[in-house]
Amino acid sequence: MQTTAAFRGLSCTACDESADPDEARCPDCGGVLAPEYDADEVASADDARPFPTDAAVSIDEGATPLVAVPTLAAELGVASAAVKDEGRNPTGSLADRKLALAVSAAVQQGAERVATPSPGNGAQAAAAYAARAAVDSKGFVPSRCPFLNKAMVNVHGGDMYVVEGRYPDAVAAFEDSDETFTSVAPGHPFRVAGGMALALELLADRAWTAPDAVVHPTGHGETVVGLERGFALAAAAGLVDAVPRLYAAQPESSAPIADAVRDGVADPTPVDHPDTIVGPLEIPDPAAGAAAVEALQATDGGAVAVPDEDVLQGAVDGCEMGPEVGATGGTAVAGVRVLADRDAFAPDEDVVLVNPVAGSKEADLLRSHLMSQGL
Repeated sequence: MQTTAAFRGLSCTACDESADPDEARCPDCGGVLAPEYDADEVASADDARPFPTDAAVSIDEGATPLVAVPTLAAELGVASAAVKDEGRNPTGSLADRKLALAVSAAVQQGAERVATPSPGNGAQAAAAYAARAAVDSKGFVPSRCPFLNKAMVNVHGGDMYVVEGRYPDAVAAFEDSDETFTSVAPGHPFRVAGGMALALELLADRAWTAPDAVVHPTGHGETVVGLERGFALAAAAGLVDAVPRLYAAQPESSAPIADAVRDGVADPTPVDHPDTIVGPLEIPDPAAGAAAVEALQATDGGAVAVPDEDVLQGAVDGCEMGPEVGATGGTAVAGVRVLADRDAFAPDEDVVLVNPVAGSKEADLLRSHLMSQGL
């Protein structure tokens, strides 16, 4: 592979063994792999990239705004609150950062076709970046996948298998498939690298002053792993003096990572019957669950589970206070409120919420919520 000067390869989040860049999981223990960088080679966010520009598949993802939300800061009783609005990415979600790098890696491996199971946004992003790279793609999505995602997979030229049922059924179909493709599935090391890129960019947005806490709506946990690794890299490179506390927010009916943190266990137990309106976060068996729990602990952060009704109200309130967030972003708003009630933040602290999905992609949920209130 063509890699940058700072990139040093992959290491396992579970056993610390090194792995070649073309591995998808640790060949020794099956753990989640994450990129390693030479901190001495990192002087900016751009330096912490695995691939040089001429070897990367890109649609100008990233460079998303960090939007101040003073009304929320006043409610929480903190010095400042802001939303990193990942809904501004090319296909409207944080998945773009992750699939851009995963598809880049696959193309360098000679892939002619990439594939992933997905609740929706990942399949759409994979199709977009595969099209950009002139390779084929296939998304395995559940029948509950939003129509917008299904339509855009096809619009981007991707193939799609709509599996009857929920996300685990799509995963099973993906794993049982005898088709030929290169996997860019959740837990892929270069999807983790997308989370690292988000962390470095967030710090650069703040002129290399770390916030005190970051709240991230969490499904598979790979972005949580990437955020922790990215913050730690910035500290090791001397770009920031501290690492933010990292909090995962999940819908309470599908909260294996939050449940594991609450129960003090290292490996999340899969949820038997997940049922949340937040489709992107209905992940009963997260691909990077154990690694995410470890990442949260490493930052002295934590996790919170919130009911769907609070998620929907958080989304509506979030739209009134700042950027356009949907149910996925509303999970962060609901989560940060619970955390504030638990005195997780001091009055002089800066708090950042991540909005992973454009509100317009989940507008039907918000409209239905308002209609249920007679609006």
